[in-house]
Amino acid sequence: MLKKHLLALAALSCMGFLPTAQAEEKVVDDRFYVAPFGTFVQPGGDRQSNNGWGGGMGFGKMIDEHFNVEFKGFYQNLSGGKYGGSDMTGGIAEAQYYIFRDKFSPYTVLGLGGMNTSHNGKSGAGFIGEAGAGFTYEVSDNFLVRSDVRYRYNQNFNANLQPGTNEFHDMIVNVGFVIPLGPKPVAPEPVVQAPAPTPVVADCSTKDDDKDGVNNCDDACPNTLPGVPVSIKGCWIVDVKFDFDKYNIKPEYFANLDNAAEVIKEHPEKAIEVQGHTDNKGSFKYNQRLSERRALAVQKYLSEKSGRSDITAFGFSYSKPIDTNDTPEGRANNRRVQLEVEGAPQQPLEPQAPGREHNIDTNQPQ
Repeated sequence: MLKKHLLALAALSCMGFLPTAQAEEKVVDDRFYVAPFGTFVQPGGDRQSNNGWGGGMGFGKMIDEHFNVEFKGFYQNLSGGKYGGSDMTGGIAEAQYYIFRDKFSPYTVLGLGGMNTSHNGKSGAGFIGEAGAGFTYEVSDNFLVRSDVRYRYNQNFNANLQPGTNEFHDMIVNVGFVIPLGPKPVAPEPVVQAPAPTPVVADCSTKDDDKDGVNNCDDACPNTLPGVPVSIKGCWIVDVKFDFDKYNIKPEYFANLDNAAEVIKEHPEKAIEVQGHTDNKGSFKYNQRLSERRALAVQKYLSEKSGRSDITAFGFSYSKPIDTNDTPEGRANNRRVQLEVEGAPQQPLEPQAPGREHNIDTNQPQ
C-alpha cells in the first residue's frame, strides 16, 4: 500500500514541472543558500525495519523565478525490525520547481544520487532517486522554513544486505531551514519620464487664411480666391442652376459666369476645378454622368471667357448635396456647379457639346 501511495506522489510531483502562468514578472532572487534539515524516514515493507531519523545539509542556488538546484548530503538511521537497523549515508543532486514564489512558495522536486547502506555488519553502495513536493515559508529576507515529502527509490544492486531483494521504496519527510547568502535583490526604481510637452495648437476659429469670411475650422475650401461668393462652408459657389435632367446653361446665368471668368483670368497661377452636382432622382451612375456634363458645360464656358485651357472638371453625382433632397426647392439648389481652387491642375474631362439628356427612369438603375 505504501508503495502505491509513494508512486502516486512521484507522478504528482512531476506534473509540477509543467509551465505555470504568472500574473506579473518579479525580480529574480538568484542567491546561493545553505539548507540544514532533519529527516523522518518511513521505510517500505521490503526493509522490514522500524521508522528512523536523520539529518543533513544542502547547498544550492536560486536560478530564476521557478528553479533551484541543490546538492545535499545526509545521514539516516533505521532502528530495529525483523532484520535489524540500518545506517544510510549519501548525497543527492536535485532540481526544485517553484510553482510561484511568494511568502508561501510551493514546489516540486526531483533528485538523483547515491547512498551507502550499513546493515548487520555489511555495507553496500546503491543508487537513489527521489520525487516529491513541499513548500517554503519566508520568515525574513535571509531565513525561510522549508518542508517536503518525498518518495525514495533505492537500488543496492548485488549488495544482498537483506534476504530477498536489493530494491527498496521509502517515504522521506524533511523539515529544515533555507538561509540565503547575501542581501535580497531589490527591484530598481522605475524611471519616470517627464510627459511630453503639450503642443501649442493655434485656434483655427480665429483665423481666415483665404479671407473669404469663413474661419479655418469651418472652411471646406481653404484656398478660395478673394472676393468671390462662397457658401457657409467657404466654397466658391457660382449661381448657376440646372433644370431637372439637363446640363445646358440658361442665359440668365451668363453674367454670373462672366464675373467668375474675370476672377480666374486675374489669377493664372491658381488651379481651378469645376465641380458638377445633381439631386438624387435616378440612379447614382446616371447622375454621375449628368454631373460630369454639367461640369463640362461650365468648364467650356469659363475656358472660352478666361482664355485658360487648364480648367479641370469633375462630377460628383448626388454625393455632396448642399440642401435637402426632400423638397423641390432643395433639389433645385443641389443641381449646381461650384468652383474650387486647390492643388495642381489635373487632366480635364474631354469637352462635349451641351445638349438635352434622355429622361431619367427613377425605378430602373442605369
